[in-house]
Amino acid sequence: MIAAGAASMGRAATPAPPPQSASHRWRALRLAFRAPSPAAARSDGGSWMGCFRPATAAAAAVKEAKGRRLEVEKEPARGGGEDVWSAEAEAEVEQGGGFPEHLVVMVNGLIGSADDWKFAAEQFVRRMPDKVIVHRSQCNSATQTFDGVDLMGERLANEVRSVVEQRRGVKKISFVAHSLGGLVARYAIGRLYEPPSRTMSSTGKSRDDIEHLEGLIGGLEPMNFITFASPHLGSSGNKQLILFHQLPFLCGLPFLERRASETAHLIVGRTGKHLFLTDNDEGQRPLLLRMVDDCDDLKFRSALRSFKRRVAYANANFDHMVGWRTSSIRRQHELPKHRLLVRDEKYPHIVHVDKGVTYDNETEAQADRYDPEEEMIRGLTQVPWERVDVSFQKSSQRLVAHNTIQVKSYWLNSDGTDVINHMMDNFLV
Repeated sequence: MIAAGAASMGRAATPAPPPQSASHRWRALRLAFRAPSPAAARSDGGSWMGCFRPATAAAAAVKEAKGRRLEVEKEPARGGGEDVWSAEAEAEVEQGGGFPEHLVVMVNGLIGSADDWKFAAEQFVRRMPDKVIVHRSQCNSATQTFDGVDLMGERLANEVRSVVEQRRGVKKISFVAHSLGGLVARYAIGRLYEPPSRTMSSTGKSRDDIEHLEGLIGGLEPMNFITFASPHLGSSGNKQLILFHQLPFLCGLPFLERRASETAHLIVGRTGKHLFLTDNDEGQRPLLLRMVDDCDDLKFRSALRSFKRRVAYANANFDHMVGWRTSSIRRQHELPKHRLLVRDEKYPHIVHVDKGVTYDNETEAQADRYDPEEEMIRGLTQVPWERVDVSFQKSSQRLVAHNTIQVKSYWLNSDGTDVINHMMDNFLV
């Protein structure tokens, strides 16, 4: 009894540890649950006790777990959408290291959502855990994609500004967009573009470095602008090429295309007018024609030029939503001949790669008639583009090639994995 009392007094005399904040305790517990140490897992009951290891030990375990499938962290962004990064990168931050500096913005297409890029986003952060943080945009989802390319572009620009404000450590930016999202991203960068003269003091770079920049996007250094099956030339097609219209499901029939252009706005709102070049807001020219050049307050061409790479991935066949020419920004005679298409064992569905060849626009001059598609090609090719042609002809998923090219759902579109790998293997970090 006396011993018990002494022990009790001893315990009472022991000074209490200093209180920890609730956020610190939660952070430590969350990291500990995520990465128990191998030693704790081997010991009796170690997997349970390992949950209560301090955050520093958990961070070390994450760093040492080489060859293991990296965990992915996700967090709703303040301005909408979802940020995705590697748990390993977060552990590095806990140890005083730097957060990934490269922001990759992923943009969905018509009637899409942030979930469309789930597979590719996770592959990015697993492949480059200490390099990139991926933001899956959510500001233009479902029926919001009917509001028009301009309104969607403004929303995307605002969302990107919010992400940059929240992630103060990012210094570079890239865009990866699917289908209609490519047009939305082109509009957004026109709004976010900052000429070099306005950004010299904000980048922390020397004057010599600044002189090599073509400008910034949202205050960040632009790196990659990548589109997948995007209708850069709209959906109306060239009336002189009946068999190669930009919407393959219209079967190349002029009366079907004419009917579609007249009724598209009834189905997909202002977006339909923009795609078929039938919009004339306040007497202005169609938006897609204006987006190939710099306007008063929207520098579309300068924004594109500021990126170190511009890449257009295009389905050469079986894409029933977006034609080969419009997604690869080419004229009909510039499309690779099928007999010249060569497959790569590493990328079985990549059939042709054009490393930024600039075509001779002068040979296409036609003074006898006005062709809006030709005007868009000339404007967009003022800056070099890499074209990557994709074919799922021998794939069981070829009928959904428009979604397979981005692996919208891994269970339905897994054959596009090599296309995503190709993008990451050539990505400028």
